[in-house]
Amino acid sequence: MQKMLDSFSEKAKIYLTDIEKRNVFPTKEALKNLSHLDIDLQDTPISPETVLNELDAFGSPATVASIGNRYFGFVIGGSIPAALDANLLAGVWDQNAFSETSSPLGAYIETICAK
Repeated sequence: MQKMLDSFSEKAKIYLTDIEKRNVFPTKEALKNLSHLDIDLQDTPISPETVLNELDAFGSPATVASIGNRYFGFVIGGSIPAALDANLLAGVWDQNAFSETSSPLGAYIETICAK
């Protein structure tokens, strides 16, 4: 698990560091390369490392750089560090937040947001 977290962390750091150096919208080549992700299901599992590497290799270049300061599209740009951290932690928690039974935390946060 630690190896995967380290690999993810390194890929995320590179993505965030390089965001200002790349095009805001993906290149035609990056969009074409998304086809590498369209594969048939296998009889045996693909390693988590391979999945992460392929998502990074083909997915990262095909994202819109909406977190960068050169993005003037919808009002969604900017990645606030606290929001990014909270989103990552929520992903690790993997809660089914529809009720207090399945996620007391999720239900409580929902009541806060409803105020």
